[in-house]
Amino acid sequence: MREPATVFLMYHEIELPQRQLCQSDPGYARYVISIDEFKRQISAIQELGFRGVSVGEALTFSAPAVAITVDDGCETDLLAIAPVLKQVGYGATFYVVTGWIGTPGFLSLAQLRELHDLGFEIGCHSMTHPYLSDLDEAGLRREIADAKIALEQMLGSSIEHFSFPGGRGDTRAVQVAREAGYKTVATSLPRANTPATDLFALGRAAIKRGMQLKDFRQLCRGRALWTSEFSSNLRDAAKRILGNTAYDRVRSVLLKR
Repeated sequence: MREPATVFLMYHEIELPQRQLCQSDPGYARYVISIDEFKRQISAIQELGFRGVSVGEALTFSAPAVAITVDDGCETDLLAIAPVLKQVGYGATFYVVTGWIGTPGFLSLAQLRELHDLGFEIGCHSMTHPYLSDLDEAGLRREIADAKIALEQMLGSSIEHFSFPGGRGDTRAVQVAREAGYKTVATSLPRANTPATDLFALGRAAIKRGMQLKDFRQLCRGRALWTSEFSSNLRDAAKRILGNTAYDRVRSVLLKR
């Protein structure tokens, strides 16, 4: 008998009419989808008979579902995503960059608290969004452990889930997350999760601009993830060979073409 598998979807900023994006870089913008795209995808999840749930809920593997996760803490988490999810009764986990709270384009402290009070799960996405694999031990503690403490003080509740900025971490980062008291760490490796999955290596599938609905439905079903995983492994190999800075420079040039 096959183990139940759940796909974790990874969203970022939502594009709204007349609102400037937090960043204009092509590598960032390809992960930004319009509010209409987001609404169509949520409707597709409903049509599949799945529920949209938080990371904590998803790990019970108790019903057909997709986990909805959102990185960075953009103000569109509250302005766009939360209203759509509340309307259909879906949950989500919002991974917030602690040090970006209150900066232009991102959630203010009041907005973050409102999102939390609406019943959504808040996770941590580091203090300043660096590539964790580039940091020393002190840097890792600041970005993972200290960010958790600061976020907990802001909300007055425990923060249990962490996601790697840029999907880039290593065994040292995982160890610091364990010691800090997180229950899970999410990666950007596009694979479904099962009860046997390492909770400190959860897979997630990135949602990108222009994804066809038929492909989105297949993604939610956990089909064809192997092609995305193969591409992800190639990118990871390139990052190891070139280093994060050189890889990003090459990627930026290619995307601008």
